[in-house]
Amino acid sequence: MAARSKEKREIIIFLIFVIAVLVIPLFLTGSYLINVFVFVGINTLLAVALNLLLGYAGQISLGHAAFFGLGAYISGILTTRFGLDPWFALVIAALANGMLAFIIGFPILKLKGHYLAMATLGFGIIMFIIFNETVSITGGPSGLPGIPNIQIGPLIFDSDLRNYYLIWIITLAVMLLSINLSQSRIGRALRAIHDSEVAARVMGVNARILKVQIFTVSALISALAGSLYAHTMTFIAPASFGFNFSVELLTMVIIGGLGSIYGSFLGAAILTVLPEFLRVLQDFDIIVYGLMLIVMTMYMPGGLISGLQQIIEYAGRKMRQKGGADAAG
Repeated sequence: MAARSKEKREIIIFLIFVIAVLVIPLFLTGSYLINVFVFVGINTLLAVALNLLLGYAGQISLGHAAFFGLGAYISGILTTRFGLDPWFALVIAALANGMLAFIIGFPILKLKGHYLAMATLGFGIIMFIIFNETVSITGGPSGLPGIPNIQIGPLIFDSDLRNYYLIWIITLAVMLLSINLSQSRIGRALRAIHDSEVAARVMGVNARILKVQIFTVSALISALAGSLYAHTMTFIAPASFGFNFSVELLTMVIIGGLGSIYGSFLGAAILTVLPEFLRVLQDFDIIVYGLMLIVMTMYMPGGLISGLQQIIEYAGRKMRQKGGADAAG
């Protein structure tokens, strides 16, 4: 009964979240704000991808911007240079990223801790150099223009509102799949690896294969986000896929909450919307990010989602205590 009640509660929460996402554009005035929430959707995809790897499996990555960039460039090159349909290019980009992640995952994921972080950082730097130096293919520092918008029959996703619904429908689908994955047998095995890989192996979990698999899934989702970014912006450049963005993704996951899909959304929303209010600080906005991380580490180490749950539980206890005291009086 308790499990069924919890399942119903989670379904209701997700439906409320879906309804909120679908009606948000009705309360936004101007295409600029809608465009900001388009990027919230893309960043949510990326944060979910990294959270599956870091928050559930406990495997840190400082090179996820590379997978994001690969998805964008493969999709962009296939559509601009070879005239492929954007949907077909999106699928190829995701599969290519997944294959690459599967191949490099075996040697990289043998490493642990800061060694793993350095290996993924190295991968990200290598890909950033390739994006910059292969001018004849990627356009180099000048970027790759002329990427077509995604199209379904006569419907072309060439406006902020259309892109909003396209990206958020895909994002909601990925979030739902990720929630189901986290609650499945695989999700429990991933959390076991996160807590203690040795103990997970003793219990019969094939930790090596499972880590590579979740690394591959994470890369697939990142490539999907990259393709959507490319066909939304219609222009991409290497500067969007550097080390700084990998750190920003990591910050989204930590602020939102490790091991929480809704935390991924919350972290992505904050770090996408907040810069719009920090433009007046120019280059000093990084100080605000640093202060946020310090405060989160000190007072909410489980992230905002965990902190909000604790506040709600505390308020609930106080209300019950007050109700008991009033009844006794």
